[in-house]
Amino acid sequence: MPTKALWDDGRLCYGGDWNPEQWPPDVWREDVALMHAAGVNLVTVGVFAWSRLEPEPGRYTLDWLDDVLDLLHSGGIRAALATPTASPPPWFSLRHPDALPLTADGVRLHHGSRDTYCAAAPAYRDAARSIAEVLAARYAHHPALALWHVHNEYGTTCHCPHAETAFRHWLTTRYGDLDALNDAWVTSFWSQHYSDWAQVGTPRATQYLANPGQLLDFRRFWSDTLLSAYTEQRDLLRAANPAVPVTTNYVLGDWVPVDHARWAREVDLVAIDHYPSATDLGGEEQTAFAADLARGSARHGAGRPVPWLLMESAPNQIHTAGRMHTKEPGRMIRHSLAHVARGSAGVMFFQWRAPAGGAERFHSAVVSHAGPDTRVFREAADLGAALGRLAGTAPGRVQAAVAIAYDAASGWALRHPGMPRDGLDHPGEAAAVHRALWHAGVTADVVPPGAPLDGARLLVLPALYLASDATVDWVRRHVHGGGHLLVTWLSGVADEHARVRLGGYPGAYRDLLGVRVEEFHPLADDEHVPLTGGGTGRIWSETVHPAGAETVSAYAGGVPAGRPAITRNRVGDAYAWYVSTRPDDDTYRRLLTEAARLAGVAPACPGAPEGVEAVRRHDGVLYLLNHTDRPQRVPAAGFELLTGAAVDGELTVAPGGVAVVREETP
Repeated sequence: MPTKALWDDGRLCYGGDWNPEQWPPDVWREDVALMHAAGVNLVTVGVFAWSRLEPEPGRYTLDWLDDVLDLLHSGGIRAALATPTASPPPWFSLRHPDALPLTADGVRLHHGSRDTYCAAAPAYRDAARSIAEVLAARYAHHPALALWHVHNEYGTTCHCPHAETAFRHWLTTRYGDLDALNDAWVTSFWSQHYSDWAQVGTPRATQYLANPGQLLDFRRFWSDTLLSAYTEQRDLLRAANPAVPVTTNYVLGDWVPVDHARWAREVDLVAIDHYPSATDLGGEEQTAFAADLARGSARHGAGRPVPWLLMESAPNQIHTAGRMHTKEPGRMIRHSLAHVARGSAGVMFFQWRAPAGGAERFHSAVVSHAGPDTRVFREAADLGAALGRLAGTAPGRVQAAVAIAYDAASGWALRHPGMPRDGLDHPGEAAAVHRALWHAGVTADVVPPGAPLDGARLLVLPALYLASDATVDWVRRHVHGGGHLLVTWLSGVADEHARVRLGGYPGAYRDLLGVRVEEFHPLADDEHVPLTGGGTGRIWSETVHPAGAETVSAYAGGVPAGRPAITRNRVGDAYAWYVSTRPDDDTYRRLLTEAARLAGVAPACPGAPEGVEAVRRHDGVLYLLNHTDRPQRVPAAGFELLTGAAVDGELTVAPGGVAVVREETP
């Protein structure tokens, strides 16, 4: 671990991606002056600058970067210096065509965008190490350097011969011999039994459904391969100056073949990029979920707590399907401070200045094409001032007594086209649980299976499809230790190889839940089934047989009419709930509120009105975010840090506003 953290000076990090290679030096000077005016103290530099840093193989042009870092230092701004390996220069692709990625259909991709490389190709790995070594040798002790930012949004895959060879090697390490591989992948099905390692390849395009075990392991392989590409660079950078932290930025979503919680063991801080896609209140729900997911990885994935940082976000746009939605006034600040409330060490944007050309010329930016005399820049300056007033409050640990289990591999496994229904989505189910709790005012941790559950009174497994013996033991220890449990449909159905656990669903947790599921009844997208306890279920339904559990709500229609839909089983002093369908949002909220109440979990701020997000932290700070268009009165006592005003029992939060209260200790 580095000896000096970024925030040892008490400040929250604030800034974003800056691309001086796109501009002449007079714009650099203007930018640094504008950064100073906006309260910026950290910028990411060089993410996509490889062709400017190494225009020809082995010829480096670094004088411009010297000037940029010196200029930042003179302006009191720190640099997160990136290795530019997410976008190799044209000469690399021409010299090493075998390092261009190959799709599952056998199509070779060409240069002309970013991420055009195979991370398993030796030439790419050699070139990536070389440019990282050059940067480390020159800048490891530069006074502006605060953080190394390796690569950008790891997540590319490939099916080329290099990848195939590396996949076989990964499989031999994982399984040891072909008998174990054949058993894990159930290759006796469809005559897929392997008798020689040379027969094993990547999951290319096939006539019909591919082997689910092969697809799942291919995802795991790429997570490990990309991680090894990261750690190669990290080790070079760390050796040059162990005092400087090293990280890489995560891009979230189960389409990415990266197990970010496991990667947390290898970074000095967890850094996420987050771009909500919903333009209504769903944008705020997504923001809270992403922040809690990042905090869970940072706190638990590494086996040791590390800080986390919002490394990229859009200052003034929400990129939704088919268009860019303008964030309404005040929304930039609310989204940003929602991350800080949930533990982020600061706020970073992509990008600082909008480029005049290129593929992302209309991407959100702090300094737009119109220049700094804009609403967006003024809001960014207001945010910088607010973060300055919050100096010394981060990173703070959030009070949360509910844990939501989140497992990258379960998400990958549910994407197999041979499942009973299309669109099965573990991250989406985790987000649905989080959303219901968020609306109930209950703060949750989002944690990987196996994470310490100290302080968690309720554990929720949302479509946690895969259950290794270690995961099952983790859940059992929680329940037998007095913790409450809520399990949803499609949890514990398969082992870690995606082999179905036999004897009835949900195989791994039947005894804890006191139920046995005989049959699945997937629902159509527009289909709803009524529940006797009120509300409806969608997406999924099941034939549930109680085996000790009591029925909380039953199906009032469909194939399982009259059978239990939601059950509750007493295990010692705790309850273990089973939810065999996706309740509508209001029903889900009531259900999870009751499960939390019985577990002894209360809202973060019980008196907060609907539409006010409250996050309470162990450092005695209460964040209140008003997502409504009306002033809201909230019970609080202490000092409001953004205004310095005393709060005596009640606080009015302005429409669309934020208040941060340092609470008085009793």
